[in-house]
Amino acid sequence: MSRGHTITIEQGDRHVRVVHGGQVLAETDRPLVLRETGSPVRYYIPAEDVRLDLLTPSGTHTVCPFKGTASYWSLPDAPDLVWAYPDPKPEVAEIKDHLCFYAPEVS
Repeated sequence: MSRGHTITIEQGDRHVRVVHGGQVLAETDRPLVLRETGSPVRYYIPAEDVRLDLLTPSGTHTVCPFKGTASYWSLPDAPDLVWAYPDPKPEVAEIKDHLCFYAPEVS
C-alpha cells in the first residue's frame, strides 16, 4: 500500500440485501466489510449469495492499483451495477469470489 492509503477487510455480521427494480439480487449475513482510504465502506457479498443468473457480464474492466483488475456485471437497465476482483492482489485475497454492489441495503 502506498503511504497514507490503507485497506482493511473484516468479516461482517450485518444483513446485506441488494434490491433493484423490486427484485432481490443478493442477500447475505456474511459480507466482507472493506474500508479503503478515500472511499465509502463497501460490502463484498459471497458469490453464492448473489443471483448471478440475473446478471450479464459486462465488457467493462477497471484497474485498482491496490486491489487488481475488476470485472463488472449489468442488468438491462443498470450497466455495471456490480463488480468483483476475480484475481485480487495478495493483500486483499479475501475478496476473491465476492461481489460488490453500489447501493446495498444494510441492516
